[in-house]
Amino acid sequence: MTKIDRVVVPLKVLLVLVFAGLLVAQLLSLPGQFSHMAAEHPERGALPWLMLVVAVLEAACFQVVIVCIWRLLDLVRDDRIFSERAFRWVDAIVWAMAVGWLLLAGLAATLVVVIHNTPELRDPGLPILLTGMVLIGAVVVLTMVVMRVLLRRATVLRTDLDEVI
Repeated sequence: MTKIDRVVVPLKVLLVLVFAGLLVAQLLSLPGQFSHMAAEHPERGALPWLMLVVAVLEAACFQVVIVCIWRLLDLVRDDRIFSERAFRWVDAIVWAMAVGWLLLAGLAATLVVVIHNTPELRDPGLPILLTGMVLIGAVVVLTMVVMRVLLRRATVLRTDLDEVI
């Protein structure tokens, strides 16, 4: 087992576990949770169902990222990470993260409006938490964009070095 395999193999095992956990959440946990919420609080109307849709789509975005990371790990293992193929996977990660962030921002804005218009829910904790999550999500997406630029520069340098040698 090579040095890189000592990291790639356990990481792939963890990725499979996270993917499976997300799948269980999408199919079993989230529908049950939001169905219960809708039954317990009919006054909230369609909000629990909107939250269910967003939660399932957020999980799908994470699953796309997991598949892309898996493919990038294959490229790392094969010493082909500095190739054009890597950019397809990195671009898919950026797009999945951006979609996930937009879903989160939209849900957060909706929930903040609902909380603001519902006197018994006017606790500032949830809007502050949601705002923090949206800001952290933006930082993660923009960090991934920077990482993509760094990969592009490293790929160019690798290509230049290969031409010199």
